[in-house]
Amino acid sequence: QIKLRELEEQWHFSSLERVFIENRIYRKIETEETWEGVLSAIDKGLKPFKAMFKREITQEDIVKLTEIKIKRISKFDAHKADEHIKGLEKEIKGVKADLKNLVEYAIEYFRNLKKKYGAGKERKTESRVFDVIQAAAVVINNTKVYVNREEGFMGTSLRKDEFIADCNDMDDVIAFRRDGVMMVSRVTDKKFMGKDIIHIAIWRKTDNDTVYNMVYQDGTKGPYYAKRFNVKSIIRDKEYNLTRGNPGSSVAYFTVMPNGESETITVTLRPRPGMKKPGFDFDFAQLGVKAMGVQGNILSKFMIGKITQKYVGPAVERSTEVHYDGLTHRLNFDGKGEPLGAFTGDDMILIITQTGHYRLVHHKNNARLEEDIVLIEKFNPRKPITAVYFDGAKKVYFAKRFLIENPSEKKVLFITDSKGSHLEIASTKMVSRIVVQFDKRGGERKDLKVNLADFVEVRNEKAVGNKLTEHTVKTISLMPPMPGDHFLDAQLDDKKNNHLEDEFEDAPIKEFISKKKSGGRGGVGKPKPKGKAKSVVKAKKSKPVPKRGGSKGSKRRR
Repeated sequence: QIKLRELEEQWHFSSLERVFIENRIYRKIETEETWEGVLSAIDKGLKPFKAMFKREITQEDIVKLTEIKIKRISKFDAHKADEHIKGLEKEIKGVKADLKNLVEYAIEYFRNLKKKYGAGKERKTESRVFDVIQAAAVVINNTKVYVNREEGFMGTSLRKDEFIADCNDMDDVIAFRRDGVMMVSRVTDKKFMGKDIIHIAIWRKTDNDTVYNMVYQDGTKGPYYAKRFNVKSIIRDKEYNLTRGNPGSSVAYFTVMPNGESETITVTLRPRPGMKKPGFDFDFAQLGVKAMGVQGNILSKFMIGKITQKYVGPAVERSTEVHYDGLTHRLNFDGKGEPLGAFTGDDMILIITQTGHYRLVHHKNNARLEEDIVLIEKFNPRKPITAVYFDGAKKVYFAKRFLIENPSEKKVLFITDSKGSHLEIASTKMVSRIVVQFDKRGGERKDLKVNLADFVEVRNEKAVGNKLTEHTVKTISLMPPMPGDHFLDAQLDDKKNNHLEDEFEDAPIKEFISKKKSGGRGGVGKPKPKGKAKSVVKAKKSKPVPKRGGSKGSKRRR
């Protein structure tokens, strides 16, 4: 319909142009002195021919006629113009026929697409979602920032003053002053941050680990308060008062803990009449880490002479929620994509790909991950990987279970390397059930349901595994879990709960999970009950055996 309208518009103006030139209507405007007169003269000249047009002649059509150049009028070929109009009429007739037979037209349209862009003309570029790049995360540290604490200035041009850190033009600097005021500002040549700076450093908005410990006096004669806080969001160049705001307030003690370490200080009080205890110790771990605007807890109502650091404890382990964004194939901490759980320290992420490889990556990895990922989750070294794969050489499916014995970030192939081999199913569930549907062309055959935990034992990652079936397979899919299946998963996910392994002091967990009877294919039996075993099977009555010689009436019993 769009094409039909376009062709009809071309036919309309081509016909209008031919009438305008062949009938010398353009000569009627020679005596006109106004624009309105020109348009009116052309409209009167076209009036005898209006009946031949398929739609009304508009003022816009007349304006377009006035834009025809003299050169085009002088070289006008009536025969050529007629042929062009006949060609347009033929195209219009064809489009109308296509509209009446739209289904047949659509089929032929797609056939032509296949001919034009089919074999030999496959796409060579790759369609992919662009990553959202934070400029501050990739820009190079190409400058240095300095501070003059006495005058209260910081900047990249103060090269003769105290060095703070290497930075770039997009970094922010955070400064704390003796009067309890904090300010964050962008790195620049020279910026006034306020006099009497007690701490200044590069500040990053994504830093959730740094904790500030502070003791301040409220006013000149008020009590002392202790507080722990972090700085997560600010407005640049705004002064934040971290005290209660009374005039004369000042910071008596200030430390920065990059990883939220606990800290114990010794507080020495000023001597006063009747003083029994000259000082005391205070552990900042008693305080929760709160927002920077929190007032804090009263440390002392008496005047403090000196505060010294006594002990710095280990870093507080904080968990980080990690997500996987399937569009950009990256890990993130912004809640985008699939949640992978809470991570701490050196926790790793397990990645299994369609090609039958696995590898481990650190949860803070910012690199682009593989695109053919079939399983991605928090790595638990005690949970075996259950896999079903197709062997390209033997043309059959195998099932295997294995533990990752040497965790590393190296990419490891755990299926056969034959051409055509590929991974069908991967799971880390302790109980994985599958259903196998067979190809009906090989004869009617019922679906095969298999509990892989019973079908194959846990071996090393290089083992081939057990043959699943010799028949032609149509599909293999995981079955929904049954009630109670999650019990072992929950037990092994809990690092504090090791009682499953305690039941088998000498047997590894991989043998326990297979749940095979002793004497079976490589499994371990159930644990023997402690103490004296009780018989639960009644003894059968002995039956008489036929005589085989000997004295009369003698019997042999089995």
